[in-house]
Amino acid sequence: MKKDIYKNIAKDVINTEIVSLKKLKNSLDLNFKKAVERILNCKKGKVILSGVGKSGIIAKKISSTLASVGTPSFFVDASSCSHGDLGQISSNDVLILISNSGESIELKNIIQFANRNKSITLIGIVSKKNSLLYKASDIKILIPEVREAGPGGIVPTSSTIVQLAIGDALAIATMKQKKFGQKDFKKFHPSGSLGSRLKSVEDLMLIGKKIPFISESSSMKNALKFISQKKLGVLVARNSKKRTTGIITDGQIRRISEKKGTLQQLKVKDVMTKNPISINADLLAAKALSLMNSNRITFLCVHKKGQKNKTIGVIHIHNILESNIQ
Repeated sequence: MKKDIYKNIAKDVINTEIVSLKKLKNSLDLNFKKAVERILNCKKGKVILSGVGKSGIIAKKISSTLASVGTPSFFVDASSCSHGDLGQISSNDVLILISNSGESIELKNIIQFANRNKSITLIGIVSKKNSLLYKASDIKILIPEVREAGPGGIVPTSSTIVQLAIGDALAIATMKQKKFGQKDFKKFHPSGSLGSRLKSVEDLMLIGKKIPFISESSSMKNALKFISQKKLGVLVARNSKKRTTGIITDGQIRRISEKKGTLQQLKVKDVMTKNPISINADLLAAKALSLMNSNRITFLCVHKKGQKNKTIGVIHIHNILESNIQ
């Protein structure tokens, strides 16, 4: 029975926060657009966030999100700003202060500093229209006053969810306007499971002398020696114009050898699979793996966009699996 009680409490909390987010959605106005445009135009300065308590934690998260999607940003501790850290804020910066009440004592020195320096744009995210922060802000993002989910309405829950949502909205709006894509995102996330998922074929493919090229006019006797040397279990056949015309796998060689008894009289072009599957170098490695699995193959030729018959690299399924890509 207790499980049902806890489940009901969880549902009540979530429903309360959903109501708060709907209120936020309906409250958006021209000031949100102004804030996005000011962040986008912050070319010479930085985007700095600050807040106190739970609002400070939200500010840290938003700053981190902005930085990860191409907007240089960092968080400053409001208390430390009164003891020298105001020096981190300079001309042409965009300063985003987050406070539910807009009256946090620790923010007053930052607000006064920003107001004295007219080249600093102060964006306030606040729920009180008559507050110090609201009145002092150049761009005022007024978030709705919402009912907190906990008993007595004293624990910041719904209010911080609303702050987080408006911050994420600012980050994603700037990201889309900048056309910040997967390739850009990968630069800032080289490690972890996310970094692995964003790796492209170009990051993992074998290039140069590691590509097992062979002339399509070569004898199968030479092909047998070469495939053993390269240890990839496959050869990429090319014509006299260096265009890829086919591939030979060790499995093919075994099957033809069993069928015909000898390969001595055959040339590579007599045995190869013509028009092998080739992929763009910028394709995600995860998609290349999916393509291999769906076609039941372990090897793909790689080309530059628009040059399908000109192989610039090769990728084996082991190259992908060794990078923990699934």
